[in-house]
Amino acid sequence: MTLLDVSGVSFAYGGSKTVLQGMDLSFHAGSNLGIVGESGSGKTTLLKLLLGLERASAGTVFFRGQTLDTRDRGFMRGFRRSVQAVFQDPYSSLDPRQRVFDIIAEPLRSLKIETDIAEAVAGALRDVDLPADAARRYPHEFSGGQRQRIAIARAIVARPEIIIADEVVSALDLSTRTRIIDLMRTLSSRMTFIVVSHDIALVALLCEQMVVLEKGRIVEQGVTRDLLSRPAHPYTQRLLASMPRMPVPG
Repeated sequence: MTLLDVSGVSFAYGGSKTVLQGMDLSFHAGSNLGIVGESGSGKTTLLKLLLGLERASAGTVFFRGQTLDTRDRGFMRGFRRSVQAVFQDPYSSLDPRQRVFDIIAEPLRSLKIETDIAEAVAGALRDVDLPADAARRYPHEFSGGQRQRIAIARAIVARPEIIIADEVVSALDLSTRTRIIDLMRTLSSRMTFIVVSHDIALVALLCEQMVVLEKGRIVEQGVTRDLLSRPAHPYTQRLLASMPRMPVPG
């Protein structure tokens, strides 16, 4: 099932500086997809288009075959429930004035989801391996890795179909990165991840499909294992050559 489609999409800031050009992508349920590229490749802009935070200068983004129209409040409420995001910095993505309970419950309240909020928050905390009493505490009482777990709990509490993960482990130390990656692999049995990263090794661990961006264009896409073992484009080859040796996922 195709959940998100990007068809002929281009984007230019201020109508002049072109950031994305002629982009075509499809995101399918049950198949995690990694979007990789160096700084300036267009990853962040593509993420904003997928989340409806920016509108394409040309082309269309579709959700379940319907144009992603940010002016349609009813449609966007359903979209926000189905597509959630986790961002890079767990220190700035959580409101320090709120208790963890209210942080995680926020999507349920803002999207007017009828459910037992206390039960849903408790379930989300269990899903990310945090104790129940975490709900009563504030973000500053947790480590960076725990804060990222709280951010993930907030993203999954509404039971979305897609999680867009933007450089979610780049600000964490190695051991914490490993635990967060393991958590995401576990959760991917229940929802689809779109992983936006400069780190091909991370994408190799999490994603069955991969897209490589260079200067706002897709230069290569396909099965992650195939792209890692037989990269066709010189840019992909350079990215792989600059990374530490990694096992090709089986």
